[in-house]
Amino acid sequence: MRFLARLRVPQINGNRFYSSSMFVPAHEPAHESDCRRLEKFLEDKPHILVLTGAGISTESGIPDYRSEGVGLYARSNHKPIQHGDFVKSEATRKRYWARNYVGWPRFSSIAPNVTHYTLARLEREGRISGIVTQNVDRLHGKAGSKEVVELHGSGYDVICIGSQDERGKGCNYRIDRHEFQHILDQLNPAMEDNSTAMRPDGDVELSMEYVQGFKIPPCPQCGGNLKPQIVFFGDNVPMPRIEKVVRMIIESDGVLVLGSSLTVFSGYRIILQAKELGLPVAIINIGATRGDPKADLKISARCGEIMSNLFKSNR
Repeated sequence: MRFLARLRVPQINGNRFYSSSMFVPAHEPAHESDCRRLEKFLEDKPHILVLTGAGISTESGIPDYRSEGVGLYARSNHKPIQHGDFVKSEATRKRYWARNYVGWPRFSSIAPNVTHYTLARLEREGRISGIVTQNVDRLHGKAGSKEVVELHGSGYDVICIGSQDERGKGCNYRIDRHEFQHILDQLNPAMEDNSTAMRPDGDVELSMEYVQGFKIPPCPQCGGNLKPQIVFFGDNVPMPRIEKVVRMIIESDGVLVLGSSLTVFSGYRIILQAKELGLPVAIINIGATRGDPKADLKISARCGEIMSNLFKSNR
């Protein structure tokens, strides 16, 4: 017996934004037996730690980078922004913020899907202990999950990256991304939405003529540069965040990976640490992942199909 989950399609100003399947790679329908196998993995482990990746947000209409045929790498020649380039280059910062500014209304309006809502339910039922997400879209919070660590930060906060003082302390300025959007509105009243493809962090494609005249405010406290609180490629996850994740692993009785290829080491490291502690690992992802050889359970399927039918008999 096979089943298909029905997913919400995000609505923007009354119109469809992206089909829920537009960025989901080709896959075989899941089997009911796959869901029962995952239930068996979870049912005697009340402290499961869940690691989520871009593969769960593609079902809400946010693209990922690596999915075969539909990820950003497959659809364009563009690569994700590098931390060093953002810090050193004014042109890079201007290009990023112009594109992020145009993409923000759509990105911030995207709704959680069945996987996000199911995880929130499992947390309320005491079936999982927490979530570590590699995503910066804050969809877990929108769905109602409480114990969430955003491993790579969030696009919903903007921080100052001004230089550190002699004591090693930098500027502590931060602002909500929605508030920052109002500031950018005032500085760029003539900016129009001529974007094309969205990127995983809300960045979009814009022509250079729209980028060149874009204005970015300096930090109002120190005059430094402002950056989304996202761990860009080439940057490091803050140590306090890593330490918190390690504590969550130690306190768990297993790890469930949903929608991640585990290519990025910050996610794969969680699998390595879990196995060092002798903890079981389950992976649900379309296609192969870096962690498959270490998995006690691997299901190659769309997360929404599996999660929407999880513990249905108990509802």
